[in-house]
Amino acid sequence: MQTLLVEVLTEELPPKALARLAAAFADALQADLARDDFLEADSEVRRFATPRRLAVQITKVRAVAPDKAVELAGPSVKAGLDAQGNPTPALQGFARKNGVAVDALEQRDTPKGRAFYYRATAKGGALQAQLAAKVAAALKSLPIPKVMRWGAGDAEFVRPVHGLVMLHGSSVIPGKVLEIESGNATLGHRFLSAGPVAIPAADDYERVLRDRGSVIASYDARRQQIADALERAAGADAVLVKDEALLDEVTALVEFPVVYGGSFSAEFLEVPQECLILSMKQHQKYFPLFARGSGTLLPKFLLVSNLRTDDPVNIVRGNERVLRARLSDAKFFYDQDRKVRLEDRVQQLAHVVYHNRLGTQLERVERLQSLAGQYARALHDDASLAERGARLAKADLITGMVGEFPELQGIMGRYYALHDGEPAVVAEAIEAHYHPRYAGDTLPESTTAAAVALADKLEALAGLFGIGQQPTGDKDPYALRRHALGVIRILSERALPLRLTELVAAAFAAFDAKLGVKPAQAELMAFFFDRMRGYFIDAGYSATEVDAVLAMKPARIDLIRAHLDAVRMFNTLPEAPSLAAANKRIGNILKKADSVKPQFDPELLVETAEKALANEFTAAKSKADAHYEKQDYAGMLKTLAALKAPVDAFFDAVMVMSDDVRLRDNRIALLAQLRETMNRIADISRLAA
Repeated sequence: MQTLLVEVLTEELPPKALARLAAAFADALQADLARDDFLEADSEVRRFATPRRLAVQITKVRAVAPDKAVELAGPSVKAGLDAQGNPTPALQGFARKNGVAVDALEQRDTPKGRAFYYRATAKGGALQAQLAAKVAAALKSLPIPKVMRWGAGDAEFVRPVHGLVMLHGSSVIPGKVLEIESGNATLGHRFLSAGPVAIPAADDYERVLRDRGSVIASYDARRQQIADALERAAGADAVLVKDEALLDEVTALVEFPVVYGGSFSAEFLEVPQECLILSMKQHQKYFPLFARGSGTLLPKFLLVSNLRTDDPVNIVRGNERVLRARLSDAKFFYDQDRKVRLEDRVQQLAHVVYHNRLGTQLERVERLQSLAGQYARALHDDASLAERGARLAKADLITGMVGEFPELQGIMGRYYALHDGEPAVVAEAIEAHYHPRYAGDTLPESTTAAAVALADKLEALAGLFGIGQQPTGDKDPYALRRHALGVIRILSERALPLRLTELVAAAFAAFDAKLGVKPAQAELMAFFFDRMRGYFIDAGYSATEVDAVLAMKPARIDLIRAHLDAVRMFNTLPEAPSLAAANKRIGNILKKADSVKPQFDPELLVETAEKALANEFTAAKSKADAHYEKQDYAGMLKTLAALKAPVDAFFDAVMVMSDDVRLRDNRIALLAQLRETMNRIADISRLAA
């Protein structure tokens, strides 16, 4: 057994996909080798990835897989032999398929009768014969949306391939993959390495590439080296805000990273720092620096270069010059945008299509304005401020800055609104109405901003559901799942006392009938409850607890956590299992009832047990109702737990389905009232084992 090394040398790979491709390649090759017994149980796998290579190093790989015992079941003796005991065509075909005579087959008793079996020992495969095919299969399985061809051949991959290393120990495994012959030579750094780099043995790969090729082959090691160098370069007076996505991308762009510091003119700090940061990160892959303590942006940045030099002045100056041009563009857009008020831009939204079936952005803004006002009034907030925030919410979409940096929509709207003299709460609503934009994002802080955010998300959901554009499978082109989760988070985490059913109804009502938006409230509510299930399970509640509460289709999302906490407490009570089982039993009885009277008649209670239950229930209900009104749901369920004994006694002593119709209907009415009271916040029957 020796260490196996496979390296595929390419042109520059897509940086955002590099880590994913490396992992998928290593996993696929490891699984294929393990399936054919080339690996030991403790074989270790290391992945390597640079902009120009994917590589896998696996320890304890066999040159020849061990022999295997092969055992195949054939036809039964009854089907394999005719009445004279001669082989039937079925048995002859089975023997011929396995390359043996019929006499070489064994007979064995099985649970289905006696049958023929073929037993043999299969020789283990040779790594030398199979490795090229396995590497080709692993590369073909990679998650690559688009492949390309190069040269005159038919080979296809995400980027042109120029080299292939396949080493088992120090021996080259011959083979051809993507029309490239294998060898033991690769290429080092484009500029810091001179000519091909020979790899003496598979175990030497990382060391040789580093020492002779100036390449840090390990993606993880290179990433950590960059992170450490950035921290050192930031120094004592500056803070480097972590950006894992940018660090990943930069790691995938360099093979021998070196960190240098640069600066830009302080005059650019007049531009909102979000614009400067985006210019540095998105366009140039720079790391901005912030003042320690105050957190304000400094006119400095760090860059990760792929070149090490004793005098980096030209590298730094070149990057500063490129950044200066970017920041000059941003300053120009910012200065020009502020010459036109947001209010004066609103009418221009009439020329921007929102959706070809839902009208323009101006029509959408008018719907948002109406909805935000309604939601604000329901929250006893100033509706005029919410309407103003909604009216200006989309105006920055046609500014130069947002045209250049779409990620700044809302953010620039806030800056421009403050410049125009709009109230601070309106400016906040313009930015915050997009929140939460992703899992863990912040929520709108003010009630005004929450009203505008709810309007934005619910209008989108209602409109797109109304024209049949619901998400399907894993496709969600309009991010409706994110919108729905945003509504749930705002209502739940901001504890807003609004009824989701009324919010949804208002959102559908905001659409003009001529647009053909169908009132799909039921479909949208089902979509919301599906999202809620995942949201509250992720929050730490069990699926059983969540299903019990959501079964009652609660309209007040802000109360669901309290309901769940009460159900969790109820489940700890010794009476809970019995009451849950009784609740389920009552539900089954009610399903069979033709009709249920709204109230039971105490005069028709004849059995001692049913009288006792009615008395205990009436007393407990009064207390439970008081707890419910105070939103003390745990106290309510605890009060009802006291009914365990009379409920058990009732089912032991009373025949619910009496032949006397009056008695039967009265008992069913009593049970229905009991179940309705017990299930005010959750379907208790769902807690039954």
